[in-house]
Amino acid sequence: MGQHFESNSGFSGQPAKPRLLDRVREAIRRKHYSRRTEETYVHWIKRFIYHSGKRHPSEIGAAEVTAFLNHLSSERHVASATQNQALAALLFLYKEALGQALPWLDGLDRAKRPVRLPVVLSEAEVRALLAHLEGTSGSWLACCMARGCGCASV
Repeated sequence: MGQHFESNSGFSGQPAKPRLLDRVREAIRRKHYSRRTEETYVHWIKRFIYHSGKRHPSEIGAAEVTAFLNHLSSERHVASATQNQALAALLFLYKEALGQALPWLDGLDRAKRPVRLPVVLSEAEVRALLAHLEGTSGSWLACCMARGCGCASV
């Protein structure tokens, strides 16, 4: 008898306000984004909410977004593309679903793209490699072909 139930069903005389993730999904569909984008954005928004102590995103702001993205970069060591994906999801959440603009995220540590140096053997290294080959001349020829630079003269 003395219980008070608060529900989101509209029995209080007011229509029920859509839940946060439902508003996100509606906004994504209104913009005709793909289902995969919807799934990905919802995933990142959930991770952000859990990282923020299950607080509603309207109660928190740019500082918490920055902390979450820095956590992904420094502690989870995600790729820069992954961090950018999470950032896009959170910017969408605040702008499209909550109607709040996030100020520029100062202090954001961007994940670094790995430096990829081409692996090229010098002529001397190729000679040393070929000198150590054993087997038929077909092995030597296969290595020369893989090298792709006419090493028959090597």
